[in-house]
Amino acid sequence: MKTMSVGEFKANFSEVLKRVLGGEEIGILYGKKKEIVAKIVPKTTGKKPKRKLGIWEGKAKVVFHKDFKMTEEEFLNS
Repeated sequence: MKTMSVGEFKANFSEVLKRVLGGEEIGILYGKKKEIVAKIVPKTTGKKPKRKLGIWEGKAKVVFHKDFKMTEEEFLNS
């Protein structure tokens, strides 16, 4: 992620937008400590990525049979 100060951001706003449209994230630095206070990120398409099983990916499989039933009460009390 590229970072830039507020002044640099203001002076190069159009260039920043072009970079963001190209998929880059930009961090905006502010204050004496030059801390990142905001990020400009590309707009997502709205499609969520498929959830992964994390550390179990490729090692485990979850299957719910058609006759599996659980009430809300059973689910909440487990």
